[in-house]
Amino acid sequence: MQSFIYHCPTEIVFGRGAEHAAAEKLRAFGASRILVLYGGGSVLRSGLLSRIEENLTSQGLAFLVIGGIQPNPRVSFVREAIREGLAADVNFVLAVGGGSVIDTAKAIAHGTANPETDIWDFWSGKKELKKSLPVGVILTLPAAGSETSDSSVLTNEETGEKAGLPSPFNRPAFAILNPELAFSLSSPQLAAGIADIVMHTLERYMTHTEGNEFTDLLAEALLQNVAKYAPIVLAHHKNYEAMSEIMWCGTISHCGLTGLGRDKDFSVHKLGHALSARYDTNHGESLTALWGAWARAVYEDRPERFARFAEKVWGVDAGSAEERARAGIRKTEEFFRSLKLPISLGELPTGILEHGALEALADNVTANGTKAVGTFHPVDRALALKIYTAANH
Repeated sequence: MQSFIYHCPTEIVFGRGAEHAAAEKLRAFGASRILVLYGGGSVLRSGLLSRIEENLTSQGLAFLVIGGIQPNPRVSFVREAIREGLAADVNFVLAVGGGSVIDTAKAIAHGTANPETDIWDFWSGKKELKKSLPVGVILTLPAAGSETSDSSVLTNEETGEKAGLPSPFNRPAFAILNPELAFSLSSPQLAAGIADIVMHTLERYMTHTEGNEFTDLLAEALLQNVAKYAPIVLAHHKNYEAMSEIMWCGTISHCGLTGLGRDKDFSVHKLGHALSARYDTNHGESLTALWGAWARAVYEDRPERFARFAEKVWGVDAGSAEERARAGIRKTEEFFRSLKLPISLGELPTGILEHGALEALADNVTANGTKAVGTFHPVDRALALKIYTAANH
């Protein structure tokens, strides 16, 4: 094993009815004035928000509720919620939802703890984050893994940027995971979430670092498990076993375990972020639309790694390393296609893009050619444009 430091302090409460422990956990972490955040109307229609409010009220906890968080969470929403949180003197933030709600909660917690700093200054690197409020999570969408991750992503509508902030302050204090809370999700929501789970794992798995066999086995087992249960849960949303497996895989995919001892790549995420910032593209779909083009552009750097992935996850065991690598890329795209996810830009709502739009995306992801992203094969402007162009069909 290569050297690493690992610390994931998030307490997990998993299983049926787990949300009933919300007030107990809030009290345990010192919460008394809570900002409760949610996204769309699903938590209202299902009665989940009402149950949470009753739970908090029964324990004498004061709370303020703010809804309306959108996918690809906006910094403008965060700024307004920070003002409301400060006015209510909140000391804890509770996210009820999926990755966008959780990432928004983290940003609001940071901003409320640092009212003298504009929140985007942390995401742009102008300021270093040194303190925050604690965050709790009641998960409703298995996807981003933000319930245990040290990352949070925000979109700045004014500048057209979408960026992630890595920080130990992004780790939630606790996360409540009841697979039943995801039963009402639509198939497109589930499929996009599953894509994010796969990509969070692959972005750590594709590496030049050797000597982390157990880390590799964890990643491969997670990918095998997702491949097994994804078609089941999409066909039967209320299959508790399948949903519980997918939900737990989502949590583990982004907590750091599947990448211990090596650098994260996340170049496909960066390429996808540029799409989402410019066109408000669904996050999971932006990843599947670009992954194949990225993989074909870089696999020759280490075909043996892609070949191992093809063998361990998809059972491809014939041919040279290069042949198995290419077969693994095809198998992965076939898996995405089976989930009814796009594997090209032309399948996204934006359709095939003009060359100038591709150049603008390449400029966005590389800061006008001043930096490269990723670690497996650093993506500079020329390579970013090549990948976008290859995916543009």
